[in-house]
Amino acid sequence: MSENEDPTLRSVELTRTATGRYTARNAAGAEIEFGQDEGLLSPVELLLSAIAGCSSIDVDTVTARSAEPTDFRVKATGRKVVEDGANRMEGLHLSFNLAFPDTAEGQKAAGLVERLVDLSHEKYCTVSRTVERGTPVTNEVHVGLGDAKG
Repeated sequence: MSENEDPTLRSVELTRTATGRYTARNAAGAEIEFGQDEGLLSPVELLLSAIAGCSSIDVDTVTARSAEPTDFRVKATGRKVVEDGANRMEGLHLSFNLAFPDTAEGQKAAGLVERLVDLSHEKYCTVSRTVERGTPVTNEVHVGLGDAKG
């Protein structure tokens, strides 16, 4: 089965655009620029964004069926630590700050939020569940000389 035939495969391709600047692109052509330059999200901030975004999508998809939020903000935090000379994050935390209209539909949506956040964390958010599980990351390296494009 090729990559194009595997419905479970998810991928992005990263391209260096300058020193410390990169563009990630998915198969549909969506892009995000990130890196170490001021004004760009760092890779750690992208990780926090992915965790917050995954749960936000789970919550938003269901609550929006009842009412559009008047405020929808999720803050993702964590602390960078150095352990035995190696960097990692700990204390990852999401803080949901949502508001809905003061209507029957808004009250229904508001009443769903806590359970949806729990369900996302326990079952649906692929990103946070993968981080918590500690899935191994493998590498494959190909290095050439000259113009590699083509």
